[in-house]
Amino acid sequence: MTVKKGKYTCNDYREEMILLGLQKRLNRPDLTEAERQEIIREIREVEKQMGMV
Repeated sequence: MTVKKGKYTCNDYREEMILLGLQKRLNRPDLTEAERQEIIREIREVEKQMGMV
């Protein structure tokens, strides 16, 4: 995992909250497999934007 150096911005916070929300949605027991795969794709995209992958 890469850690950003510098100031912690509103955008950083926003990305973290989006990621947390997606992870929370992923734990819902009523998801279809298609919904689950879409959420995983979104999580990967946010992680990429955050420099985590």
